[in-house]
Amino acid sequence: MMALPESFINIPIAHRGLHGPGVPENSLAAAEAAIAAGYGIELDIQPAADCVPMVFHDYDLSRLAGDESYIADISTEDLSGFKLSGSDQAIPTLAEFLRTVAGRVPLLIEIKDQDGRLGDQIGELHRHVAEQLQSYEGPVAVMSFNPHTVAAFHELAPGIPCGLTTCAFPEDDWPMLDEETRDSLAAISDFDRSGSCFISHDKSDLTNPRVDALKSQGVPILCWTVRSAAQEAEARQIADNITFEGYAAPL
Repeated sequence: MMALPESFINIPIAHRGLHGPGVPENSLAAAEAAIAAGYGIELDIQPAADCVPMVFHDYDLSRLAGDESYIADISTEDLSGFKLSGSDQAIPTLAEFLRTVAGRVPLLIEIKDQDGRLGDQIGELHRHVAEQLQSYEGPVAVMSFNPHTVAAFHELAPGIPCGLTTCAFPEDDWPMLDEETRDSLAAISDFDRSGSCFISHDKSDLTNPRVDALKSQGVPILCWTVRSAAQEAEARQIADNITFEGYAAPL
């Protein structure tokens, strides 16, 4: 199992790139801004209709591109015609994003759940991500809320560090999950089975006893999403590093 490189501990990670007014999240401009500032980059992956990995957080385009269509229903070619949040920025493919970053800063890639219930119907997105990362030269790690996705990715690409995105899985935020599933995920029960070597945990749940147990075993604890210096100070009492947005995290 690959260990998480030290750069993922030493360099704060900009949530969806260093975005702000005129610089949309998960855009190439946000990547360049993070690189210029010396930060790592967290990014999200969704599939186009032809299963090309796209750097995009939501399942539909309404919030970021003003269209109610689901990204998985639109081809890569058609997606290239959309602009993000009124900017001149297109929705980038993972390949474009990798060429832009070119190993200059750490990349923390989250593969969004494709099952709908964090189950085992994960499709082929993880496979396409693994294929593109095999030739990438630079610090990179992959994570997902779905343990099945992480396990499948790890099987395909054991040389790339992978981990679980985790939280308390409250019912109000995860109504599609039954209580047994939510409890199991909140307990991070799949850590070993999934081949994970780190977690990225909700900053509001860092006192979870399982987080403490993993930390005592030497497992790196990242956290999301920190939005102020005060939140960072509190999170760093437990977490080894932060994913942040909305302020300038100190390097």
